[in-house]
Amino acid sequence: MSGDAPAIEASGLTKRYGEVLAVDDFTFSVGRGEVVGFLGPNGAGKTTTMRMLTGFVPPTDGTATIAGHDIFADPLAARRAVGYLPESPPLYPEMSVEGYLRYVATIKDVPRRVRREAVDRSLERCGLVEVRRRVIGALSKGFRQRVGLAQAIVHDPPVLILDEPTVGLDPIQIQEIRSLMADFAAPGEGETPRAVILSTHILPEVEAICRRVILIHQGRKVIDQPLSELIAGGQSLEEVFGRETSRDISAGAEGAMENAP
Repeated sequence: MSGDAPAIEASGLTKRYGEVLAVDDFTFSVGRGEVVGFLGPNGAGKTTTMRMLTGFVPPTDGTATIAGHDIFADPLAARRAVGYLPESPPLYPEMSVEGYLRYVATIKDVPRRVRREAVDRSLERCGLVEVRRRVIGALSKGFRQRVGLAQAIVHDPPVLILDEPTVGLDPIQIQEIRSLMADFAAPGEGETPRAVILSTHILPEVEAICRRVILIHQGRKVIDQPLSELIAGGQSLEEVFGRETSRDISAGAEGAMENAP
């Protein structure tokens, strides 16, 4: 992928479930080094969009590229280029932290010769070295969330999609996870920056870490602007969110099916 090309580029993404239009002609892009807040009320189409980008749900229309890989023409490569943390991380409570990350690295096709290094790197970056041999089910919620982040980055993907990564955490844990997200997007010298999409209902989270906001409402994109522009003049992100999501923009639509299979 060219250094100037977006890490995520979606064009006209559309998803129908029968008569319900869950996502309607959604076009956007995210560059490396960006942390983009992806907002919308329940049923807006956020989860459906993330599932299309991560390959779990095929679009009805439109297309997208992930790190230059088309989700239709090269779906396996596109999926390998994404690290995905769903709201409920796919953890196996009976496995050790290290064993689970080795398993994830294997199914994500991390080459055997570098697999141990990849696991060690994700353990270190997510602050899990001290609990690497602990059983996941015995960990606190904060540590389990770290394990979820570690599985998302163990294959060193150029794109991270994080769905409610700090829900249920205490303030100290929230700050730690925020720092990790910022480091993923803009790592140290010699490391490649990633594109990060952060989907959350916690608006202060977006204000704390994101420089840009995409708001989806009734399946359509209604805002795609730098955060600084949205809150210029003293208005809060909460006020912007409330104003934009109170409008009926889809005449007669019943809303999206966020949890449709």
